[in-house]
Amino acid sequence: MESTKIYHYDDLSVSYNRVGVQDKQPLIILHGWGSSKQVMMPLAKQLSDLRDCYVFDLPGFGHSSIPDRPWSVDNYADLIQQFINDKEFDSVDLLVHSFGGRIALKLCSRPDAKQHINKVLITGGAGMKPKRGWKYYLKKYTAKLLKAPFLILPSFSREKALGWLRRTSLWKALGSSDYSKLDGVMRETFVKTVTEYLEPCLSKIPHEVLLLWGENDEAAPLYQAKRMDEGIENAELVVIDHAGHYAFLDRPSHFSSIAKAFFEG
Repeated sequence: MESTKIYHYDDLSVSYNRVGVQDKQPLIILHGWGSSKQVMMPLAKQLSDLRDCYVFDLPGFGHSSIPDRPWSVDNYADLIQQFINDKEFDSVDLLVHSFGGRIALKLCSRPDAKQHINKVLITGGAGMKPKRGWKYYLKKYTAKLLKAPFLILPSFSREKALGWLRRTSLWKALGSSDYSKLDGVMRETFVKTVTEYLEPCLSKIPHEVLLLWGENDEAAPLYQAKRMDEGIENAELVVIDHAGHYAFLDRPSHFSSIAKAFFEG
């Protein structure tokens, strides 16, 4: 049976769906940036016969509240940790996609994480420092040149001018599609989280980790999965052919069969 619930945390209302067998091991499922629990629900339903699934809308997404201040990856990890504590789970499994991978890496690298987190499945996980091509640096330095004339203005005038600049077509063309869609707190949250690289977390993770990746993932390319595989002692990388960043949507039956074998093993 599926139900929608609200978890209250730090003056926020955090929406999550619960689906599965309630006396089974809890499985916390986290979506990617700009996504929501609805994207993850088909996969949760495929796993609902062997797990008690908790599928979150992370703060700032879906039906959950927007934080009143910019959040870091640690803030999101704190939320999930507090949820585990409040529910008094003996242990949970994690299944995370994209931005959710950042949260899992942070959470699992904490000193006491093995006490309450068992198995971890990461698909299309973010958090590794990307390789930069010439187009990235061209955009970066063009943006700096565009901003430079406004930086000498007094504070109020500067912010007003920069606000105008950010609304121009040229500026939007320089930014990532995720960044250009945002404003306010979530824009600052995006910058704060996407610029933190989590390679230092890898060697601190003792958990059994399955890295389940689409071979054609362009958002989190395969070389990043290989870096995680090399850095996490008990990780295993499995690549799904003919699948991209959303491997669980591209090849749902194949993905879920591998996920079931991992969680049941």
